[in-house]
Amino acid sequence: MLSRHFRTRLVAVLAIVLTATAAPATAAPATTGGGLANLPAVTPVMRCADVTSLAISGVTIRSATVVTTGAPAPYCEVRGTIAPANTIVVRLPVNGWTQRYVQTGCGGLCGNAAINYTQAATCAPIADGTIASATTDMGHQGQNDGSWAANNPQAQIDFSYRGVHLTAQVAKALIKAFYHRAPAYSYFDGCSDGGREALMEAQRYPDDFDGIAAGAPANNMAVQNTFHHAWNVVANKDASGDYILLAAKLPLIHAAVLRACDNLDGLTDGLIDDPRRCHFDPNTLRCQADQDPSTCLSAAEATVVRMLHDGATDDRGRRLEPAIAHEWGSELEWTLFIPTAQGQVVGSENFALSYLRYLADPNNPNPAYQLSDLDFTVESFWHTVLPSSTYMAALDPDLHAFQRGGGKLLLWHGWNDQHISPQNTLLYYDAMRATMGGRTVDRFAKLYLFPGMAHCGGGEGPNTVDVLTPVMAWVESGSQPGRIVAGTTTRTRPVYPYPTVARYDGTGSVDDAANFAPYTPTAVRNDDNWVGQRLFSHGYQTSPRVVNGKLVL
Repeated sequence: MLSRHFRTRLVAVLAIVLTATAAPATAAPATTGGGLANLPAVTPVMRCADVTSLAISGVTIRSATVVTTGAPAPYCEVRGTIAPANTIVVRLPVNGWTQRYVQTGCGGLCGNAAINYTQAATCAPIADGTIASATTDMGHQGQNDGSWAANNPQAQIDFSYRGVHLTAQVAKALIKAFYHRAPAYSYFDGCSDGGREALMEAQRYPDDFDGIAAGAPANNMAVQNTFHHAWNVVANKDASGDYILLAAKLPLIHAAVLRACDNLDGLTDGLIDDPRRCHFDPNTLRCQADQDPSTCLSAAEATVVRMLHDGATDDRGRRLEPAIAHEWGSELEWTLFIPTAQGQVVGSENFALSYLRYLADPNNPNPAYQLSDLDFTVESFWHTVLPSSTYMAALDPDLHAFQRGGGKLLLWHGWNDQHISPQNTLLYYDAMRATMGGRTVDRFAKLYLFPGMAHCGGGEGPNTVDVLTPVMAWVESGSQPGRIVAGTTTRTRPVYPYPTVARYDGTGSVDDAANFAPYTPTAVRNDDNWVGQRLFSHGYQTSPRVVNGKLVL
């Protein structure tokens, strides 16, 4: 373990020319607690402004300035570019660094270098400003519509996996120069595409980070951003192209789902702790004779609700994405793809077209592509999701290299996620256990599922939670994650490693986490019967090259 934690992981091409040689000043030992190592804080050996004089191969350092306002100030903010176009931002504490490095991911198709401590703002070293951190825009800037990828194969490689890896190397080089000390521990924290980036690191570059928190990972990206989001739209269109279901009906549907399934966990509290146990039938809301249509669903609307829940299929019923695209209980979040009025363009349409136009066929951008061009057939499925899945998806379940090096992984997902189905994360977790063995996985990976939480936060359930501190404690002291408390302004609730859930103990407020205990119910088998299940396998990933302006696998 010590060799992993304390060695300097710099590639030979990163030649650092230091401009200062003084020994690091050591402050009083930091008070960490909570299972975190009691690491002494160190101060810089050089001025922030002098960072711009450092020479790192392939890196242009544009600025280095001390930021004194806002959390987690004060810090030296370093901005630069890793060739050819990966913008990076690095924050280096100036009053005392407790030898930890945290790299954060970005969402969507990225294009923005903004450090975002996803579900970790209350993590003590982040809150007190003693960690060094960094992020990247992953090789492109500007539009989040995929157009940056057109005729730009290097940007596609950087977005897929290269940008995050090089950022880790460069940030650690800057840290070593600034403090004359490498990080004792390195962590990655990301959600959505940041969760995909997190898993890509564990799969491709297992030595970059000691601990990883991967939230709502878009690791099944090619399927997610084609058939999943496209189905959200086309399943809700009639023959004339009008929407069938509008958002005004969503509260009606949600209330009916809660009536049917809220108390399955023994508590009527507006949350369904495992939506897979809910078997709601939208036809129970079908309009009866002379019923006010605002209080019920037409036959077509009920069919749409079922199709949106179940996910994309071909005309023979073969699933083109994992079963359950949107869990029961998440209906209020469906405004991502259910419009309030005719003529609106919903978010899912934009997500699907961004990928289908510019990323699905990497060397042949097609800005004119429309959702009507996508065939929901098995042949079309493989034609569409390959080859981009081989380098952009992060579905390899064999994390032996990460595990053998002492790495720890915390997967987490909100049950009410409207963007990315938690089924993807469940199937990935199952694939890890099938590939590596359940006991091995239990020693280095945990999965947390948050009732009522939407995409990366929000939703009706407790959704403010620190997922990074448990990872740090696991890495630094061997303290395995157990009960994690999530909250809102009015409610706290414990969440336990899957498959254990929280059960009310029958005393006190149902809004207080102290009144809940762990309970492991009878297992629910995750349905892996879908066309692309074999994507969750080892050995499919490729490392494309750029040859004559084209992406070559």
